[in-house]
Amino acid sequence: MPAHVTIPQHLLPADGRFGAGPSKVRAEQVEAVARAGAALLGTSHRQAPVKQLVGSVREGLAQFLGLPAGYEVLLGLGGATAFWDAAAFGLVERRAQHLTFGEFGAKFAQVTDAAPFLEASSVVQSLPGTRPEPRAEEGVDVYAWPQNETSTGVAAPVHRPAGTGEDALVLVDATSAAGGMAADLSATDVYYFSPQKNLGSDGGLWLGAFSPAAVERIERIGGSGRWIPDFLKLTAALENSRKDQTYNTPALATLVMLDEQLRWLNGQGGMAWAAARTKESSDLVYAWAEASAHAAPFVPRPEDRSTVITTVDFDGTVDAAAVAAVLRAHGVVDVEPYRKLGRNQLRIATFVSIEPDDVARLLRCIDHVVEQLRGTGGTGR
Repeated sequence: MPAHVTIPQHLLPADGRFGAGPSKVRAEQVEAVARAGAALLGTSHRQAPVKQLVGSVREGLAQFLGLPAGYEVLLGLGGATAFWDAAAFGLVERRAQHLTFGEFGAKFAQVTDAAPFLEASSVVQSLPGTRPEPRAEEGVDVYAWPQNETSTGVAAPVHRPAGTGEDALVLVDATSAAGGMAADLSATDVYYFSPQKNLGSDGGLWLGAFSPAAVERIERIGGSGRWIPDFLKLTAALENSRKDQTYNTPALATLVMLDEQLRWLNGQGGMAWAAARTKESSDLVYAWAEASAHAAPFVPRPEDRSTVITTVDFDGTVDAAAVAAVLRAHGVVDVEPYRKLGRNQLRIATFVSIEPDDVARLLRCIDHVVEQLRGTGGTGR
C-alpha cells in the first residue's frame, strides 16, 4: 500500500465490511449469540431447546420466502458445496443441465458431470459478465443455475423454462441472493443456499425450499437402491428437518445468528423490503461507476446486474489492487475482485445488512483514494 495515501476519518463508512461472504454480521446477531451462551450453546441438538431454534429458523424462512403450499424447508450440514454432491446423488435421476456464467455455476456442473452413475451433463455457458438461457432438452430431468453469480455480479431470473416437461426439476442456487433478492419460489423446485451472505451467519449449513415434486424425487431415488453416502442422503435431511433437527451436530451459533437475522428481516417487511434495500445500495454503485471517467460496471446489460454483488472495472490509469489496499489499511475490507477472474476490478457487496449510507461513503472513499494516487503517480499500471 502507498504509505502516503490516507483517508480522512469523516469520509469512512461506519462499518467497513463489504465482502461477498462471509459478510457483515449485525451487532444484534452477535448479542443473540451471547444471550444463547448459557442456555443453548453446548447442549444437545436432539433436545427441545435446539429443536425449537431449528423450528424457528424453518418458520422464519417460510415466512420470508413466501413458501408456496406444499413446499418444505429442509436443512443439512456442509454448505452449498456439500449440497451439490447431495443433489447429484439424490435429485438428478439421469442428466442435469447447468447454466454456467461464473465460478459457482460451473462447480455444480462439474459435480454432476463427474458422477459415474449419471449421464454427461449438458452445460450452457457464457462469458463472465453475461448469462445464458436454459433450453429444453430431451433426457434432462434437472435444470440448475445460480440466481446470483457471486464471482461476477451477474443475476439470472428465477423461472421455470418453457418446454421442460412436468417431470423436470428446477434447482436455483440462491447462496448470495437469498435474503436480499426477490424470487417466486413456485417457479423452482429447490431454492437452496448457505447463510453466510445476506443472512449474515456463518457457513457450513445448507438450507432450501423444496417443492412436493422435489420431495417425491428424493424419496424415489432414496428407495431405488442407488448407493448414497449417509452424510449426503437427502432422505435423511428430509426426515430430520421434519423433526426440526439435523442429521449431524450443527454449529449452534450459526443457527442463532440466522434466526436473529430472519426475525429482523421479517420485522422490517420481509422479502420486498430486503430487495428494495439492496437495490438502493447497488443503484448507488452502478450510477457512480457509469458517471466515472475511469470506472464502469463490469456487467454490460443493466438487467443482468446483481443488486447484492456489484462489480466495477477500472481502466489502465487506476490500479484497483492499490485502491483496495489503501481501503483495507483504513478498515474498509474485502472489496477485492474474485481471485480467479483476474480483472482490474473492485467487487462490492451490497447485502441487506450493509447500510446504504455506508455504500455512499465507500464510493466517496474510492474517489478520494484514486485522486490521491493520481496526484502521486501511484495509479499507473
